[in-house]
Amino acid sequence: MSIDLTAYETKAKEAVKAFWGNREAARLKQNESGKADQGERAGVTAGKNMDGFLALATDLVHANGLEEAEICIDRKVLTLPGYFRPTKIWDMLVLNEGRLTAAIEFKSHVGPSFGNNFNNRTEEAIGTALDFWTAFREGAFGDNPRPFVGWLMLVEDCDASRSPVGDNSTHFPVFEDFSGASYADRYNILCRKLAQEQLYSSASVMLSPRDAIKNGTYSELSEMTGLKTFVTTLAGHVAAEAAR
Repeated sequence: MSIDLTAYETKAKEAVKAFWGNREAARLKQNESGKADQGERAGVTAGKNMDGFLALATDLVHANGLEEAEICIDRKVLTLPGYFRPTKIWDMLVLNEGRLTAAIEFKSHVGPSFGNNFNNRTEEAIGTALDFWTAFREGAFGDNPRPFVGWLMLVEDCDASRSPVGDNSTHFPVFEDFSGASYADRYNILCRKLAQEQLYSSASVMLSPRDAIKNGTYSELSEMTGLKTFVTTLAGHVAAEAAR
C-alpha cells in the first residue's frame, strides 16, 4: 500500500508563512481600529492562524483515497461526545461513510510567556486524549476501528523557548529528561510521551521564528515528533480506511 505525502514540506512552509502573516494582519487590524488586545492576544483572536495546516491535512486525506470523505473544519460541526464531559470541540474531524476516521488538534504557542501556558497545554492534551479514548471504549463513536487522533503544536523559536528552565520539586526529584530542559525540549518530550503512551496516534512539535513570515522556515527536534512522522501516520491511516 503506497501513500502520498502531497509535497508536505512545501505546504508546511506555506502554512508557517500564513501563520505568522495572519497573526501580524490581526495585530495591525486591531491597532488601526483602536481596540488592540494586550500583549500577544492581538495575534490570536482572529482564529485563522493554523488554517494552512488544516489545508495540508485535508490534502493528505484526499490524496490517499478518501476523496469523498466528510472533512469538518467549521466550529458548528466539530463536536464529539466525551466521557468525563458532555462534548469536546476539535479543530478537524474526518468521517468516511459515517465512521470517525480522524480527529486532530492544531495548536500554537508564541512567547514571551511559556511557563503557565506550557502546563495548560500539557494538561489539555492529556485530558483530551483520556476523555476521547474512554468515550471510544464505551462505544461513543460506534463499533468501528480506532481513528487517527493527532496533536500538532507550532512553537515560536526564540530565546525564551530555547533557554534551559529550572524546576523545584520539594519532596521528590523530577524525571531526568526534564532536568534543564527548555520549553521547546519540554514540548518535544511531551509529544514523544503522548505517542509512546498511545494517547495520540502521532504528536508533533514544530519550531518557527517570527521572521519565517518571509520564507516559512521551521525546524524539528526529533524524528519521532517531526512533521514527517505525523503526515506519514495520518496518510497511512487514511489509505487503510480507503482500502476497507
